[in-house]
Amino acid sequence: MNMFDLTGKVALVTGGAHSIGFALGVGLAKAGATVCFNCSSEGSRQRGLAAYAEAGVEVHGYVADVTDETAVQAMVKAIREEVGIIDILVNNAGVIKRVPMTEMSVEDFSKVIDVDLIAPFICSKAVIPGMLEKGHGKIINICSMMSELGRETVSAYAAAKGGLKMLTRNICSEFGGANIQCNGIGPGYIATQQTAPLRERQADGSRHPFDQFIISKTPAGRWGTTDDLVGPTVFLASSASDFVNGHVLYVDGGILAYIGKQP
Repeated sequence: MNMFDLTGKVALVTGGAHSIGFALGVGLAKAGATVCFNCSSEGSRQRGLAAYAEAGVEVHGYVADVTDETAVQAMVKAIREEVGIIDILVNNAGVIKRVPMTEMSVEDFSKVIDVDLIAPFICSKAVIPGMLEKGHGKIINICSMMSELGRETVSAYAAAKGGLKMLTRNICSEFGGANIQCNGIGPGYIATQQTAPLRERQADGSRHPFDQFIISKTPAGRWGTTDDLVGPTVFLASSASDFVNGHVLYVDGGILAYIGKQP
């Protein structure tokens, strides 16, 4: 299935030193891509390089604040000079602040918008000229089920991810004719280190209440894993998806299709 082969492609994964971004970086590398990952500090870069080495893949790490356009442009320039023109961009870096809307400061709201929406705009803007030069490109935005649904305490995150869905569609609209495909992936609830406390068994052996809630809402009957996101990412990064554009692929175990069990 050579259409999924990424050999010769240069990929940049923002926030790629750990968690979902790390899994996607490893997956793209194993599919043949030369992977560059971005992170926010030198310490994170070193930990990321060590983790990738342990996973058996060779990558390139870069430090840049993805909300700083000057820093991002400098990073993309460095990647071009040291590795090559970027063929694949995965806008993965993100933050969430769980605060009731009436208690959330404008500063915190703006921070989430900056990282989760403005940064993908900055990064996409930085790589598109190279993609236009090469005559092709793939941009993958890590969206969310909150691109479709609201929930208590995540007003900023939902607003940003909803905006990211529409940015995805607009990049498709503007650059589809130049053979650039921009799509999104909307993860469901993914088992990561950050969500581990929510999945711990209680003293009586029962599930954590939030764990119960997620399992009850997921037709697959489980949390997703970071590996569940790798196949869809490779698909959207490869020539197999050359006529797929402006789409958000929800990898959620069926949550968005499901109203829940009858009481």
